[in-house]
Amino acid sequence: MSKVAWGVISTAKIGLKKVLPGMQKSDRIEIRAIASRSLKAARTAADELGIPNAYGSYEELLSDPTIEAVYNPLPNHLHVPLTLQAAAAGKHVLCEKPMALNAADAERLRAMNGKVLIMEAFMVRFHPQWSRVRELIHRGQIGTLRAVQMFFSYFNDDPVNIRNVAAIGGGALYDIGCYPIVAGRFFFEAEPVRAIALVDRDPAFGTDRLTSALIDFGGGRNLDFTVSTQCVPFQRLQICGSKGRIELQIPVNAPQGGKTMLFLDDGAALDGSSVRTEIVPPCDQYMLQGEAFSRAIRGEIELAYGVEDAVRNMRIIDALFRSEKSGRWEDV
Repeated sequence: MSKVAWGVISTAKIGLKKVLPGMQKSDRIEIRAIASRSLKAARTAADELGIPNAYGSYEELLSDPTIEAVYNPLPNHLHVPLTLQAAAAGKHVLCEKPMALNAADAERLRAMNGKVLIMEAFMVRFHPQWSRVRELIHRGQIGTLRAVQMFFSYFNDDPVNIRNVAAIGGGALYDIGCYPIVAGRFFFEAEPVRAIALVDRDPAFGTDRLTSALIDFGGGRNLDFTVSTQCVPFQRLQICGSKGRIELQIPVNAPQGGKTMLFLDDGAALDGSSVRTEIVPPCDQYMLQGEAFSRAIRGEIELAYGVEDAVRNMRIIDALFRSEKSGRWEDV
């Protein structure tokens, strides 16, 4: 397969430190250009990563006829507008999560169906530890899957950090709550029917700093999670069935290029002595995500997650925000 030529709009830290270095490991990908509202910032980032072209505006990059695909890690409120702009220029788009600020906003991307490929950047779905867990579920390793449970937190009280600016999509549910939602959908391989949330908001920022949710997938299956932007950094994911459970030690921020561990437990001993450890070989989930999207661009594989997948994810987030106000279960 010939390399897919990529451009990047924004010098966001997630791109410079995680996503782009991962993608550059692939022989299917060429990061050809990066753009910023500041040419100096773009040039600095390009030099740091060995990217040949730097642009002082997003429009310049999108008008480059050699760019086939765009990675969009802009602040949340700019995800849909710039993805639409890139798609209108004929570029395929890998857009950071959350895809939008609500489902109606995400639905605007449907206008580009059949024209370009658009995918929300949940790299976790391409990590072998997630696919291995789903394989074990299919094999009956834990019996009937009943519950998915996740805790995900970090501490950030910087008032100028975009994660703490409510007007542009800051807060725990948008930033990290989307991951347990994806986990529930990924492991149940189903869509939920209703959701309820308990939310605590920062009095100064107005963003949700602690959100807990219960999501009903029907048939006696549920996802429950807590996410926080003002708790000690921690993340764990539990997959619980009728005969066993699987714990993912680092479900989201897996060590880039490193191994991961799964803990399998049949419940024979409550002190943990019945836990068996399985090592997942080293990999880079950002490289795997970029390769999968590039292969879909070349027509080698079908795109597994497109606009409709992003819309469904946003509907769940919408339901949780409605529940915060109503205090009731809300249909998804």
